Amino acid sequence: MRRWTGISAIAVAALMAAEFVTQVTTVGTRPELSQEGALAEFMTAAANPTLFVILLDTFLMAALIVFLASFRQLITHTRHDMQWVADLGYGAGLVFVAITLVGDAMDAGAALDAVKQPASGTVIRALTEGHIVMFGSIGCVLTALVVAAAGYVTFASDVLPRWTGWFAFAVAASNLVTVPAMFNGTSATDPFSAGGGAVTALATFPFLAWVAVVGIVTIRGQRHHAAKRTAAAVGIAFVK
Repeated sequence: MRRWTGISAIAVAALMAAEFVTQVTTVGTRPELSQEGALAEFMTAAANPTLFVILLDTFLMAALIVFLASFRQLITHTRHDMQWVADLGYGAGLVFVAITLVGDAMDAGAALDAVKQPASGTVIRALTEGHIVMFGSIGCVLTALVVAAAGYVTFASDVLPRWTGWFAFAVAASNLVTVPAMFNGTSATDPFSAGGGAVTALATFPFLAWVAVVGIVTIRGQRHHAAKRTAAAVGIAFVK
């Protein structure tokens, strides 16, 4: 379980980093939603890169499901009495994945509206206003629940170093801080708007960092446990 937890965590981190780089370098910043003509022109140029970002995000969500299942099993294998907390985090994670995929479908719909046909700024605006809340405030609440549950079971089970538990609680807090952004409009230039840059800086990146840390720690732990088993086997053979 440690190996799969680590591998899937690294896959999540790598895919999220690739998605961010693709978004920044090929998609860019959209115009204001009130400028429907400019929005249609933007999506016409960015349709294919947007669809590629969504493809990356789909694989990312698949890797996240593996990570959530492996992390849950890692906890319950050590502390059976912590299964309810592990299930809480796992369930919240699956709901987060489902909501993210719905948001991806809405984003893909906006992109497809501009593929091989004249784009409609009205359609793109409506779909964008829906998916930025899913990726923003709604997703942040669920992410906070996932990492808060992970932090709790980290302290209770000692499966991971205790500092990773504190890190998880900090990530949960930073995600909750961004939730009120949904009341601040949809401006692409305001970092504290729904879907603004603050959501990425305070919610997405910290979660990425936590997943990557868990992956590295569990892989190192797998090697440590393997080394201990090898040393124990050598010791037994030497005694015999």
